[in-house]
Amino acid sequence: MMRINLIVNKELGFTRVLQLKSKKVSNLGLLTLLILWCNLSVAQQVIKPSEAVALALENNFGIKIAYNNVEIAENNQNILNSGYLPTLTGLAGASIDRQNSEGQLANGDTRVAEGAETRRYNASINLNYTLFDGLGRYYDYKRLKQEYDLSELQARETIENTTVQLLSVYYNVAQQSENLKSLEETIEISKDRLLRSEYQFDYGQNTKLEVLNARVDINNDSISIISARQNLINAKRDLNVVTGNTIANTFEVDTTVAFLIQLNKSDLLAKMQENNVILAQNDKNIAINEFTLKANKSGYLPTVGLTGSYGWNESTNNSPLAFLLQNTTTGFSAGVNLTWNLFDGGSTITRVKNAQIALENQKIQKEQLKIDIERNFNNAWDDYQNKLRIFEVQENNIVTAKNNFERTKERFNIGQVTSIEFRQAQLNLLNAELSRSQAKYDAKIAEILVLQISGELLNVKL
Repeated sequence: MMRINLIVNKELGFTRVLQLKSKKVSNLGLLTLLILWCNLSVAQQVIKPSEAVALALENNFGIKIAYNNVEIAENNQNILNSGYLPTLTGLAGASIDRQNSEGQLANGDTRVAEGAETRRYNASINLNYTLFDGLGRYYDYKRLKQEYDLSELQARETIENTTVQLLSVYYNVAQQSENLKSLEETIEISKDRLLRSEYQFDYGQNTKLEVLNARVDINNDSISIISARQNLINAKRDLNVVTGNTIANTFEVDTTVAFLIQLNKSDLLAKMQENNVILAQNDKNIAINEFTLKANKSGYLPTVGLTGSYGWNESTNNSPLAFLLQNTTTGFSAGVNLTWNLFDGGSTITRVKNAQIALENQKIQKEQLKIDIERNFNNAWDDYQNKLRIFEVQENNIVTAKNNFERTKERFNIGQVTSIEFRQAQLNLLNAELSRSQAKYDAKIAEILVLQISGELLNVKL
């Protein structure tokens, strides 16, 4: 007794086991088994919306750049960039002088030094620390904190926009997949019709024209399938680009769509005022401008600084005229200085006035954004509700189209309707299926836009 187990697609969370029991396995049987295993091994992976979003969050290039910008802002708001820490510098130098000198002593003697060499060496460590700068660095530090928060909001906006783009492409793949499936079902019906027409022609029950019409319809269906397959391939490539080119070449998407029917307009409108990323960024810009204004006003106040140094100096001189042949000094020095720019030509006044205007502009822009975003939300909500109703109508329409096709098919088989009428019923069913697919994904994308404007896109399960 021989048993061969083939375990396929283990990564997808399920196992397919093919058991073959026989006393002898023929070469043909082994070949058949090998072909079956190859078919199973290339089974296409099904990517769910949440999985596609996860891939994009990790691999999308725009999101990676946004994350790096957040890191830059984080470095900028560090204490090392605040101006609160002192500066410490080291200095060192050396020099050599060669001179010819002539000097007269008190007793009248004259001495001459030719090629006298003087060597000087020095080194020091200097400390500078600003004790008070009119609170300028304090407000600059606060501004950098707000800029870091702003960078996080900008990254969130990038993530939201990428998520919307990803889901739009994802559901386009799903729609193209359903369209291709509908067209394939249509061509199967056309093939069955051609086969019937050929049999009926062979038995003298219809004319050659019926056969030719059936072949023309198959050709038209084949052309539609070729175009649909290419559209699907292109859509999959688009999805792969958004996810950072991380999905395998062969994959499928989940065509099941669930709507968040529990959404409440009043609740989403209230959340929009708090969570909309554009409004949140504007609030951060207002805070940044407020701290910029305060930092500029610090120019009216004095600056108090602390200085300190430790130095070493040494000089050697082989001149017979020198009083000291070698001199070495070491020591500390410290001091406090005050600088008050009583008048800087009006540059501080100008900066303060411009900062006040910039702050006022941000506040005006906030009011404008509130009106625009609330209008966009209402438009998106109405569009979502309309598309949901259209989808419901298309769902009912598909039932009518199927019933019409089935009845037309029965009557066509018994010769009560013409091939033209049958083809029209077939196309009506196909158009109904394509329209339903379009309406379904249009409604889902409209729902996603409502969630994005309300600031809830990243808070719901997709």
